[in-house]
Amino acid sequence: MSTLRDALGDLSEDVFFDLLESEDAYLLVLDVPGVSAESLDLSVEDGRISIDAHREKEPASSYRYLEENRSLFLEIDLPLPQDAVGPDAAATVERGVLELTLPKSAPGTETTIDVVDEDAD
Repeated sequence: MSTLRDALGDLSEDVFFDLLESEDAYLLVLDVPGVSAESLDLSVEDGRISIDAHREKEPASSYRYLEENRSLFLEIDLPLPQDAVGPDAAATVERGVLELTLPKSAPGTETTIDVVDEDAD
């Protein structure tokens, strides 16, 4: 988990986030103003979390931009905590706030591997 925490700490100071932990999951809360579910690509694979977001904005027809101070794009690639179960991740975005829940694997979880006897033919 410290790897994820360190990676978040290395993000630009313009990126606002909270990282929470319970017994069962991690919760990453990330401010993504102006981003909707349609303008957000989120994936968890190969031990990494990838977040690509872009803000859709159209000024009112009577206005034009004199200065723009907020980035249109956010691309983040973060390490997945070792005990997180990536395929079971869930995300919501509401009012410019992304919540990514990463369930933890159960302690002592055992995986059974079926062995095929190639000589049994």
